[in-house]
Amino acid sequence: MTWIIQRCPKRSVRRTDDERLIVPLRLTRTGGDPTDTEWALTLVEAEHLHAALCRALDGQTAPPAAPDCRRSVQASPGVARILGRA
Repeated sequence: MTWIIQRCPKRSVRRTDDERLIVPLRLTRTGGDPTDTEWALTLVEAEHLHAALCRALDGQTAPPAAPDCRRSVQASPGVARILGRA
């Protein structure tokens, strides 16, 4: 048995009133009908996932359809500059 996990089409990640992030997912078992569900993450869990994905993507060229945030993170150290401190 094989499962396919995908983002739900046309549904965005959203934040709940209790400060969780909801990631809509579509699960499909080989030969079965898809089931839509949600992955609820605390803000800390979302930050850990974000950091892990950034590390995994490090050094990879962003595809043309990548969001702006992905392309701007890819700046080489010689081009990147600090604009201010928080």
